[in-house]
This record gives sequence, C-alpha cells and structure tokens, in this order.
Amino acid sequence: MSTYIAIIIAAVLTNNFVLSKFYGCCPFLGVSKKLDSSVGMGAAVVFVMLCASLCTYPIYYFVLKPLELTYLRTVAFILVIAVFVQLLEMVIKKLMPPLYKTLGVYLPLITTNCAVLGVTIMNIDESYSFGQSLVNAVFSGVGFALAMVIFSGVRSRVDDAESETPKMFRGVPATLIAAAIVSMSFLGFGGLGQ
Repeated sequence: MSTYIAIIIAAVLTNNFVLSKFYGCCPFLGVSKKLDSSVGMGAAVVFVMLCASLCTYPIYYFVLKPLELTYLRTVAFILVIAVFVQLLEMVIKKLMPPLYKTLGVYLPLITTNCAVLGVTIMNIDESYSFGQSLVNAVFSGVGFALAMVIFSGVRSRVDDAESETPKMFRGVPATLIAAAIVSMSFLGFGGLGQ
C-alpha cells in the first residue's frame, strides 16, 4: 500500500510531468488560457494515459518481450496512443462540440504529447506491476490536469494585469515567466514521499 501512495505523491506533486520533467509543455502553454479548456484537456490526458497504459503494459510483456522486439516499444506505444486519441477526438466531437472547438488543434496533439508516451515508458522502466502502472498513469494525468488548472488561474491574472506589465514582457514572455514561477512552486514538494 505504501508503494501506491509513493507513486501517487510522486506522480502528482514531486515528479509532475509538466512542472518537473517538462513533458507536455505544448498543451500546457497552448490550452491554459481558459479554465474550462484546461479541465477538458486534463481529463482527456488522464483518459488517454490510462487507456494507453492498459494496452501498452500487456503489449510489452506478452508480445514485445517474449519475441525479443523490445526495441520497437516506442513505435508500438505511439500507435496505441494514436488510436486512443482518435477515439477520444471522435467522442468529444460528437458529445461535446464546444469543448472540441475550444481544444482545437491541441486535441489531436495529445498523440505527440510526450507526457503520454513518457508515462507508458516510465511504467516499463520503473518495473511497475500492472496495478502500479495504472495508478501511475491515472495520477500522472491528474498531476498534468492540476498543473493545467493552476496555470490557467495564474495566466488569467497575468492577462488581467497586462496593462501594468512592461511592454517588452507582454504576451509570451510574461506567460513563460509565470510558467517558471508555477514550476518553481512545486519544488517545495521535493522531499515529500521519501
């Protein structure tokens, strides 16, 4: 049980994919302008991470490893992720058109989101069991969503204060500085879980 708690704390706080490993920065910076799109993207990433881990773990241990094709894991994992993103895109387009429009190009980009691929590879590299892999996938997605939601709030404050910001820092520079500060705030969780 303590192993699962350590995985959860690491996935959400200490080894957050966006804020400590800097995976998935494209959607983090691109979709975080509004809270609803941040929540939607976070939920989509949680779903894709879970489904990808559900499939990649057995593919690795029951197909690639016995056939000594482990060097193909990255290609196989990307194919699995691409399938789930396409399914997710079709479902969101059909059931939630406003969210689909808000996410725009960033929804198909989940396929190339290195955070999703990173969690599947991390599950193998850390020798997690199947259950541990699923917990790591879900809570890594939760950590990604948490970072998106927090940064959405910070970004709205930065945008509101644009008139008070020096001209050379407006726009992208202010956004990147705010992202760095949010990332640094998560350093406070560094000793947690040891």
